[in-house]
Formats: sequence, C-alpha cells, structure tokens
Amino acid sequence: MAAVKSDIEIARAATKKPIAEIGARLNIPSDALLPYGHDKAKIGADFLKSLGDRPDGKLILVTAINPTPAGEGKTTTTVGLGDGLNRIGKKAMICVREPSLGPCFGVKGGAAGGGYAQVVPMEDINLHFTGDFHAITSAHNLLSAMIDNHIYWGNELDIDTRRVSWRRVMDMNDRALREIVNSLGGVKNGFPREGGFDITVASEVMAILCLAEDLADLERRLGDIVVAYRFDRSPVFARDLKADKAMAVLLKDAMQPNLVQTLENNPAFVHGGPFANIAHGCNSVIATKAALKLADFVVTEAGFGADLGAEKFFDIKCRKAGLKPAAAVIVATIRALKMNGGVKKEDLGAEDVAALTRGCANLGRHIANVRKFGVPVVVAINHFISDTDAEVAAIKDYVSHSGAEAILCRHWAEGSAGIEELSRKVVELADSGVADFKPIYGDDLPLMDKIEAVATKIYHAGEVTAEKAVREQLKAWEDAGYGNLPVCIAKTQYSFSTDPNLRGVPEGHVVHVREVRLSAGAGFIVAITGEIMTMPGLPKAPAAERIFLNDDGLIEGLF
Repeated sequence: MAAVKSDIEIARAATKKPIAEIGARLNIPSDALLPYGHDKAKIGADFLKSLGDRPDGKLILVTAINPTPAGEGKTTTTVGLGDGLNRIGKKAMICVREPSLGPCFGVKGGAAGGGYAQVVPMEDINLHFTGDFHAITSAHNLLSAMIDNHIYWGNELDIDTRRVSWRRVMDMNDRALREIVNSLGGVKNGFPREGGFDITVASEVMAILCLAEDLADLERRLGDIVVAYRFDRSPVFARDLKADKAMAVLLKDAMQPNLVQTLENNPAFVHGGPFANIAHGCNSVIATKAALKLADFVVTEAGFGADLGAEKFFDIKCRKAGLKPAAAVIVATIRALKMNGGVKKEDLGAEDVAALTRGCANLGRHIANVRKFGVPVVVAINHFISDTDAEVAAIKDYVSHSGAEAILCRHWAEGSAGIEELSRKVVELADSGVADFKPIYGDDLPLMDKIEAVATKIYHAGEVTAEKAVREQLKAWEDAGYGNLPVCIAKTQYSFSTDPNLRGVPEGHVVHVREVRLSAGAGFIVAITGEIMTMPGLPKAPAAERIFLNDDGLIEGLF
C-alpha cells in the first residue's frame, strides 16, 4: 500500500496557475489585481466598487457538528465543495478565513483544507500570507499605545485608568500575557495599571475589518471603538484620541480581499479570520459580497460547530450585511460522531454502530438548529478509511429520519470527483427557493433576552445566570443606545454547554455569563461564558515542536 502523502506534500506538488489567470476566470482585469508574488493577489478597491450593480449569486454555508479530537474537516469540505460545483459546470468560488498563527503553532498545525481539497499556497496562507494579521495587530496596538501616551501627557480626556477596557494583542497563544501590569519602572514609563493581551483574532479591529463594507465604513467603525471610561463613567472613543484615521491607514491594504486558488485551480478568497468561540468566526463581508458578484455559487464556512459558527454567521454577519444564505451543509465524520457516542479516540477504528447512533443525536440537534433560521440543510459525511458500510448506512438512515439527506464525500482523497453528489444536492437546494432566512432573535429584544434566546434555542440551556454587575452593565449599554446590537457569545466549541467535557446533546444546563464586553465599532456585545479565554494557551506538546525547515529549506510539519 502506497504511503499517504501529507497535506503539505500534496500542496507542494500542486500545479498552480498564475494568479492573473485565476482572476481572468472571474473577469477581473489584471490592473485590478495587486500581486503578492505569482500565486496570490489582493483585489483593488476601485474594482470592488464597480461590482455594485451586478446580481448576486447564491450563498452556501458550510458548518459542522461540535468538533472533537477525531476531526471533522469543515474547511476541507468547503474547498472540496467549491471544486465540486465547478466540476459539474457551475461558476463557483469559495470564501474562507485566514488561519491564525496561534492555532497553527498550537494544535491545528495549519488550516487551509486537507488532502486533495486545499487552498494554495498552503505554507504562505498558514504563515504570514499577505500581512493582514500583522496590520490588524499593529493597528490595534497603535490604539493601545495612544491611550497610555495620552494618560502620560496629562490625561486631558480625564480617563479613569482603572476603567481602560482596551487591551493589547498578538497573533500567538501565550497564556503568560493574559493579565499583566504595564508602565512599571518609574515616572519615565508612565502610570502603572493592570492590562493584558488577547490573541489578534479576538481583537475588535479584526471583527471591524471583517464586517466593514468599505474604507469609509472601516474608519467610522474604528472611531466608534470604546477604549475606556472617564471618572464620570462616560465613554472614551478611539476618535477622541485621534487614533481612528491612523489605524485606517495601517489597514488600507488589509481591507482588500486576497485571491488564491484551490489545488484544482478554482478561485478562492481567503480574507479575515475572527475566532468563532471568542468572536464571530466568519471571513470578511467585503470578500463574501465581492464573491457573490463574481460567481453564481459562493461557498463559505463558519467556525467550529453550528452552535457557534453558524449561529454567529446568521445572527451577526448575515443580519448586519443583509446576506441571505440559500443552503447549508453540515459536516460530520463517523469517527467524531462515535466520540459523541462515548467511544475513546484510540478505539475509533473499530466498527460501533450503536455508539454512532447515540452520537448522531449531536448531528440531529445541529440540523434542527440550522433549520430554525429558515435555511435548508444537507449533511456531508466526510469519509475516513476506517468507516464501514454499516456505519455509513446508519448515519444516512438517522439523517433521513430527521428529514434531511446525508451524502458520503471522498473529496479529501479524490478532490472534486469525490464530492459530485453533494455538489448536485447543494445546487438543488439552493435553486429550490425554499430558503426563508431569518435571525433567531429580533433587534429590539433586550440584550439579556438575546443571550437567553441563543442559550435556550440553540444550546438548549435550562437557565442563563449572570452577576448583578453584568446585568447592570447590559442595562447601561441599552440606555446608551447599544440595545439594538446582536450578541456574540464566547463559549467552548466542544459542547452545546459551557462545559467542554459534555459531549452529545446536553439538556437543561446552566449558561453563566461571567463578563460582557462592548464592541461598539464591530457592532455587537460579547458575552463571555465558562472558562473561555480571549488569549488561548499552547498545549503540552504544541504543533510548533514539529514544524521545521528540511535540508532543502522547505517547510515541514504544517498539516
């Protein structure tokens, strides 16, 4: 039996086409492309503006069951489906997020798809790419520096240093920086105060870039950021510090979508990357809207399971951007469903239809949840070599009784040839016109009620609790005019509950909101639950230990 090639080996062997040729397939003129080498480019702002009057294609969301160590392959399926739609003669492209260095060197080791369903150049996309994340980090920390500088030079805005809410960021997992004291060392270094770091993908600047419609909207949103409060409790905005315009300058190029290609030379936008368990987990609005003008079908993904990624995609991104998805694909693997049914990871290779059937309850809840948004659903069974015919039949039978269809997909091993059946089903659903998208809660609902709506309707919680201070803060934001904002719940991705160890379909659990943050520029309220951290830590054996340059100077260990 031939050895299975690693993702990076497959990507390195790809025959890539010049990026101008990929752009030409979308009728993007060469002068509208800003090349970064031969295989990636940004799309010029003037060309993006020219797309406004074109009709929109159909938007397809790829989401998943709750992730497990067994893997689900959501990005791989997104890429594979884009290739599959092109294979059956449709003009399609994909829109996915840029990977963060933190997870790449932490657990994931990369996030550009897998097998024969990848976006390339894989190494570039997983590492520095076109510098977007560095620009976001710099813009965020410019604002941080200007806050402390303003306080140092007399604090004309009367900022209460105990109530500076703007932290610093870096694109790396580093638990040591979660809570710090800055400005130590005497008078010359300023006034000491407590601070901390979040990971760049949790930055409000990241969320703003991914939700802004254009540069003017970007600058307005940056100015709306609340960075601190005065002694009289009134808010201090980024524009009060005169930081918003300089931040926009740093983000000018980062705002432009990145065009790359799949292994099968189909077009892909890879742009933006907010975390799904901390932020809203979707690629940029500007990339998605541009893709809808350039293609008849646009396949995009939302991070983690549908309880997080899909909910936020629907309730935040689609609500704010006026997007109406035509269909959704829920990715599941037999291995992951068996884990949800109680099987240990080391035992997943053995057939266990009973455990699989128990685990299918997790999939069933995600199907029902997505339907609550008025979006039709199909299930993609991401094939593993250990899957048996009996297990495949069991999951298909379960999904059929849920009123949907499950389709076995072999895109990891076969590329677009292995996902034709799913591609045809997606076209059928999207063209049927049955989608009637609507968010799960209305704009006018009080903020706490919005949190409770998500927790009860999507997580199936029995109760939502919060300290008096949290409830008072939400009420104060409502009084200040922020009551119409959607909520972005920061929760573990591993469970419907806030306990990562509760797999399957927990019912009646308690969701405790321990902290709330106002993202006035992004346009949502963040509710932090459980033990979720806005600065993750590295695992005991991080992926970084296995990433290196070989004797030929080529990168190894990304996967």
